[in-house]
Amino acid sequence: MQGLKEARALYEEYGRPLLHRDFPELEGRVAVGLVGHGSECYGFDDQISRDHDFARGFCLWLTDEDDLRYGVALSRAYRSLPLGAAAERSALAEDNCGVRRTAFFYRRYTGSPGAPESWQQWLSLPAYALAEATNGEVFRDDLGEFTAIRERLLHGMPEDVRKKHLAARLIEMAQSGQYNYDRCLRHGEAGAAALELSDFVRAACGAIYLLERRHMPYTKWMLRGMERLEKLGNLRTALEFLLTGENDTALRQGVIEDVCATVARELRAQGLSDGSWDYLEPHAFAVQGRIQNPEIRALHIMEG
Repeated sequence: MQGLKEARALYEEYGRPLLHRDFPELEGRVAVGLVGHGSECYGFDDQISRDHDFARGFCLWLTDEDDLRYGVALSRAYRSLPLGAAAERSALAEDNCGVRRTAFFYRRYTGSPGAPESWQQWLSLPAYALAEATNGEVFRDDLGEFTAIRERLLHGMPEDVRKKHLAARLIEMAQSGQYNYDRCLRHGEAGAAALELSDFVRAACGAIYLLERRHMPYTKWMLRGMERLEKLGNLRTALEFLLTGENDTALRQGVIEDVCATVARELRAQGLSDGSWDYLEPHAFAVQGRIQNPEIRALHIMEG
């Protein structure tokens, strides 16, 4: 059983009765689920995932007021549940289950107790942090505080910030894949060419998630996560080929251009560019030119 399903089952078997029996005053106020770092929160875990930084359990998120009043007692009660031993932990591991303040949970990812309040905050947040703050599942949230912040993080990014991020990813795709990869090879710099190819794949993934209005997970899961994208998820095969396929330069260059052409079509479909260029650089400037906020539009094309 994968971690998300197991977490829900453990809550139903142990957590719900605990709240109902011992903390009835919290039953309609606590949020319960499994969200955060770890493959189990993305639904990508398998048996290998359980060898380290894995614990059977679920999260209980409290308001500041409820945590001050009930947090210690609820934490002790949670630790008494027969959830099983946790796996070996790495040096950077943190507990992903148990009792948490909603504000502390989100501060870990956004730097504030909720969603960003300014475009500067939105622009500075890495996509993987937003992805971790909004993955997984919320099993119940009668009060709605935890879910309200989650919804703002999922859908509240200002459009001008999305365009700025997208313009930066497009210029990176053009520079690394359509320009530098070939030039590095002609210079005889095979290692540099491989790095440029990797940069192209990373930038392409970033552009694709932005076009899908989704937050991109960190490197380990960015390609796997594409299987859940509705429009451009099928580009995963092409991007994986660039990293792992046969060493055929001409074939790789053709795949790069195919990926760029597909992205350009989606830009036009979303009204973000109306150019017919094959090279993505002018598309990047077209996207940036559509930014309404003059401060954001004035930023360097690669910033974001």
